[in-house]
Amino acid sequence: MNPPLWLVLSLLLAALSGCGGGKEKAADEPDAATTVQTARAAREPIQRIITADAILYPVSQSAVTPKISAPVKRFLVNRGDHVTKGQLLAELEDRDLVSAVGESKAQLEQAEAQFLTTTQAQLPDDMTKARADDESAKQALNAAKKLYDNRVALVREGALAQKLADDAKVALVQAQSQFDTAHRHLESIQSVSGTQQVKSAQGLLDAGKAHYASMQAQLSYAEIRSPIAGIVADRPASAGEMAASGSPIITIVDTSEIVARANVPALDVGRLKVGQTATLTSAGGDVPAKVIVVSPTADPASTTIEVWVKAKNPGGVLKPGVTTKVSIQAQTIPDAVVIPAAALLSSDEGGSQVMVVTPDFVAHEVKVETGVRQGDRVQVTEGLKGGETVVTNGGVGLADKSKVQVTLPHAKGDE
Repeated sequence: MNPPLWLVLSLLLAALSGCGGGKEKAADEPDAATTVQTARAAREPIQRIITADAILYPVSQSAVTPKISAPVKRFLVNRGDHVTKGQLLAELEDRDLVSAVGESKAQLEQAEAQFLTTTQAQLPDDMTKARADDESAKQALNAAKKLYDNRVALVREGALAQKLADDAKVALVQAQSQFDTAHRHLESIQSVSGTQQVKSAQGLLDAGKAHYASMQAQLSYAEIRSPIAGIVADRPASAGEMAASGSPIITIVDTSEIVARANVPALDVGRLKVGQTATLTSAGGDVPAKVIVVSPTADPASTTIEVWVKAKNPGGVLKPGVTTKVSIQAQTIPDAVVIPAAALLSSDEGGSQVMVVTPDFVAHEVKVETGVRQGDRVQVTEGLKGGETVVTNGGVGLADKSKVQVTLPHAKGDE
């Protein structure tokens, strides 16, 4: 920046009075150049980064609740313990269930025995007897019919009294009735009674099996097992306390991966999609991540969209419940005009401008339009074409068409 005129005149007069005179500055002598630092407007890729605050959640969480109400016999894990899927966590009192299982098993064995008796002993015996009765009645009928026919013939010849023929007819009718009864009984066993007996025995057997399986399931509920692999985050109950059905007694969280849930302005959501690369910023540094969920609806209260970002979490460095910052690489512009953010200046007319240094070391004001910002880099969409030299330090207050002297930036640690 050029010093004020009054200061220059004061210094000149002081020099002249101290020296008794001296050579005056020529009227056409140029002003001293302003020292600046510069950088080149490069054509290079730049990424559109969408950032938002997020809260960390475990990738999976399970509040383990018993299916039965019973006192806790013992716990096998404590808070902070690592567990595997299916691992036994606790046992409930189960003596009443053990007794119920034993009773159900005895009933099942009784049903199995009844089924075997019906299908392999009782039914075959009934069938054999019915067939024998049918055959015996049939033979008796045939004999009675034969006797009746013989006596009728003898009566016709006059060799036998009519009374004997009538007695034979009565015997034939009785034999026919006995045969009809025996035959209907056989058919009943074959078509109805036998089938119904088998169905009844089968039904009792199936009911016994179902009841026994139900009792075994009830007994298995006394063993509380972990549905996921993870860490015991909470264990509110103690041994001896009543575990109520539906109330959690252990909470397991899987923190091998972590999910950051962020609320992103709805204007940015069009640039987001599942699979994009992201970064979680934590106390231990940046952690690579991926976008896994972009909510299809916005929150009407905040007009934001919930976005989930998942990251690997070896060693459990990232803790659920902690707030972090999410940076999502939403877009890559491959051939952008990029300048350092320090080169941007506010224009008196509004907007932004840069000071472009020409080869004759003169700084010119150039109005620019900006686009994507990534860290300390800014995309220029209008005003620069790339390759220009822009002032990055010393441009504040620098007048248009000022003479400049370019110096290199100080190395870190220099005095």
